[in-house]
Amino acid sequence: MKTPAPPSRSLEALRELTPARVGLGRSGASLPTEALLAFTLDHARARDAVHTAFDAPHLVAGLAGLGLQVGEVSSQARNRRDYLRRPDLGRMLDADSRRALEQQSSNAGEIVIVIGDGLSPAAVNVHAVELVRHLAPRLTEAGISLSHVVVASGARVALGDEIGAVLGARMVVMLIGERPGLSAPDSLGAYLTFAPRTGLTDEKRNCVSNIHGGGLSYDEAAFKIAWLVREGIARQVTGVALKDESGTALIAARPVD
Repeated sequence: MKTPAPPSRSLEALRELTPARVGLGRSGASLPTEALLAFTLDHARARDAVHTAFDAPHLVAGLAGLGLQVGEVSSQARNRRDYLRRPDLGRMLDADSRRALEQQSSNAGEIVIVIGDGLSPAAVNVHAVELVRHLAPRLTEAGISLSHVVVASGARVALGDEIGAVLGARMVVMLIGERPGLSAPDSLGAYLTFAPRTGLTDEKRNCVSNIHGGGLSYDEAAFKIAWLVREGIARQVTGVALKDESGTALIAARPVD
């Protein structure tokens, strides 16, 4: 019979597999100082991510550099305080933004990508342009037209539904900063909705989450998103009716040795 590893060695092995706080030890009835300081630092980073300024000009310039048509809109949340206290305001376009989009609706393609600040503008500032750089060619290969990218300030996920509906897109892909965690303050999420319209709830969406340095890579995320876009349009559904089977497709696409 194999002798079990000593508890300390087992915990060390486990800590190598996860960023979770495992086996921190104790000092009397409290955490060791090192563990407490690490927790405090990660908590501060998560708070900072929420309040980081949304760098819309940087995003617009980066997306335009990819040859994409880019517009800017705002929700009804006038500032970060409103955004955090009134989630409903972040789900609705302000009047000027809606009028501007209505003037562009005749040029809508099959999908529109919306990039919103969400709860971690830091994540969007760092990852959004690079993800679109990897995603756009995959959409082109799938024969899916992308004519609009919209940068949205003060955005909640559902703001993408109104934007997609106004533009007449068949599907909206919302790239947004996820709620910061203690191990990943800069995680980006992608929410996909077929036939977007105001009032939809989350069971109508697919989500690809944890896009950051320690999570999904840009290429992995782009593959998943492109697969969901293609299949969602072909089947005319997203959400609980569309199971993410992109992993099976990826395995099938790999060359056999």
